[in-house]
Amino acid sequence: MTRFGLQLPNFTFGLDDRDMFGRVADLATAGEESGFTSIWVMDHFYQLPALGGAEQPILEAYTLLGALAARTRRAELGTLVTGVTYRNPALVAKMTTTLDVISGGRAVLGIGAAWHDLEHDALGYPFPPAGERLDRLEEAVQICASLFTEDSTTFDGRYYQLRDARNVPRPIRPDGIPIMIGGGGERRTLRLVAQYADRCNIAGDVDTIRHKLDVLRGHCADLGRDPASITTTRLGSLFLSATPDEAAQTRDTLVGLAGAEFVATCTIGTEDEVAEQVAALLDAGLDEPIFNLPFADPAGVARAGALLTGRFPDA
Repeated sequence: MTRFGLQLPNFTFGLDDRDMFGRVADLATAGEESGFTSIWVMDHFYQLPALGGAEQPILEAYTLLGALAARTRRAELGTLVTGVTYRNPALVAKMTTTLDVISGGRAVLGIGAAWHDLEHDALGYPFPPAGERLDRLEEAVQICASLFTEDSTTFDGRYYQLRDARNVPRPIRPDGIPIMIGGGGERRTLRLVAQYADRCNIAGDVDTIRHKLDVLRGHCADLGRDPASITTTRLGSLFLSATPDEAAQTRDTLVGLAGAEFVATCTIGTEDEVAEQVAALLDAGLDEPIFNLPFADPAGVARAGALLTGRFPDA
């Protein structure tokens, strides 16, 4: 069965704050019950500019995932993605392991080099140049992988040092928690995927996806790794319309709000049109497309999940 993920990016529901989590949980359970096999949340402290910026609500990722673990039963749970600059990687490993135990072995560690400089500056997190952030990411994924699988970890890196570090309890799965690296940088990020990760998450339209996955396969060839051992994912927005006219109106509105480049990464249309676009994503080489539905209520999430799993029952 083809896998599809659901990302929950938005927490502005017109509700009292005390009712916010209930709506998020309803979206997550609607996603799981309709066939989405993974649930993802952003790891940010400020809402992103495209979703209203710092004045809009956003929940801390790992606290939220722990709560969703108690409301769901089957779907994997992860961040898309944790910024390496926000927490010591040993703490990230501990938090993700705790999520894995709470959820019965459903945690995924999504991690990347971080990018949202505004929240770094506002909250006092250092925001080093991209090269250093990637260097930190390389150290962090090695540390987390070791803490997920080894009895103890000693690591002497440039940025992080561990001495006989223990991670007890261990993850539920004996081979540890899957690590997904987010980002499409061709020289460093995709090479880090080939070296260390179980999954990748890239962005872009169909042609971009094909190109990025070709680059990833090249890095795998250089390192002697089977690219089929890496699960390929991509995040995009999905807008399911009742009619072709409604789809065209949605597309025009999004072009005006976010630009044509963003719209090229979206899946917009009627059920038949969405199925055709998703088929193109799968043909480009994706194993698990991940979608957010920014304006959907639980019924809309359920409709999308039923469409995707109904039209693509087999890998």
